[in-house]
Amino acid sequence: MAPRHQRSLTRRKMLFALGGAAVAVPAIATVAPYALASQDGTSASDSLPVTVVNNSGSFANTSVHVYVVGNLDGKQVRLTPDGTVAPIALSDNGADGFTDYAIPLSASGDTKLSLPYMSGRIYVSLGEKLKFKAVTDGNGNAALQYPAGWVASDPNYGILHDCAEFTYNAAGMFCNTTMVDMFSVPMSIRLTGDKDQTTGTLRDGGRAAAFAAVKQVGDFARLVVDDTRIIAPGHGLDAGLFATDYFAPYIDEVWSTYTGKDLKVTTNAGTFTGRVRGDRLTFDGPASVSFAKPSTRDVLFCDGNLAAPNDGTTGPVAAVLGAGFNRSTLLSDTAQPSTDPATFYQGDLTNHYAKAIHAATKDGKAYGFAFDDVADFASYIQDTQPTGFTLTLSPF
Repeated sequence: MAPRHQRSLTRRKMLFALGGAAVAVPAIATVAPYALASQDGTSASDSLPVTVVNNSGSFANTSVHVYVVGNLDGKQVRLTPDGTVAPIALSDNGADGFTDYAIPLSASGDTKLSLPYMSGRIYVSLGEKLKFKAVTDGNGNAALQYPAGWVASDPNYGILHDCAEFTYNAAGMFCNTTMVDMFSVPMSIRLTGDKDQTTGTLRDGGRAAAFAAVKQVGDFARLVVDDTRIIAPGHGLDAGLFATDYFAPYIDEVWSTYTGKDLKVTTNAGTFTGRVRGDRLTFDGPASVSFAKPSTRDVLFCDGNLAAPNDGTTGPVAAVLGAGFNRSTLLSDTAQPSTDPATFYQGDLTNHYAKAIHAATKDGKAYGFAFDDVADFASYIQDTQPTGFTLTLSPF
């Protein structure tokens, strides 16, 4: 099975990609089905059993609040406790100006839910409820203002919360844990069906180790917000907490290096061979694609001069370059993508946030940046015949 970045999908900026706009749209990945059908031609059931397990050890079930929000048929929706999908409505805002879409956990033990077809996120908040606000988008439709834990003025900034992502439809269940925007609550996901798969599980003490590792790197230290969360460096840059030129020396060295020799990038379309010509890194091969020199922000968001259109050529090459910059492998390996994790994040100038997140997980997989799925290092699982999905809150 080829890596997801080699398939024709777009996987960032979830809410726009799934059909709908919202205020404070995260830069997080979309989960879109790339397997069009199961091998026997059958479709996934239109209702998937979901189990929420609270193994946090720090919060009782009564202090854990679950929200399932997202999109269906181009409209923003949310899951009700009885397993039905309801549209977002402005009238859902209460006297305090916010909705209450929280699904309570069972008084004790595991909580059973039923998930119909939809795409979106499962948010969890610990201690306090999240403040989702129903608003009107640019097209006059009801939309949801999502939490933005990396924005100090956001009403949810002080609330301990996190999320997982999913797309569930007739093609199957496609899901991941994510740290593209921030890392806060340790959680894992398990998907049963044709296979039994689990990802996102932290090592013992993994959360504390990640916080400590990021805090020890001077350029990244301000991304740690008390014991609440670590903000991803891209959002930190936008908030003035991270240097806008952090990757500049590495970017300059990449441009200088590949002025005199070839960089090869292999995707599903074939192998592209590139050199810097003028001020652009230009590739020949299955198609001609080129990139202007990216900024640090472009590298962290895999956007701007590293934007990845869903065209099967430029997009996959951009994804591989984005991964190479974040993992700092572009100078050590002239054939990309690099696939040996022992070579990732070496040296002082690298994405220490992503490095710490990966080091904290048992399987070494995480979504530390937007194209962390390159070479299949993302905490992503899928099944075309799913029978159950479990979200587990892990010990702190």
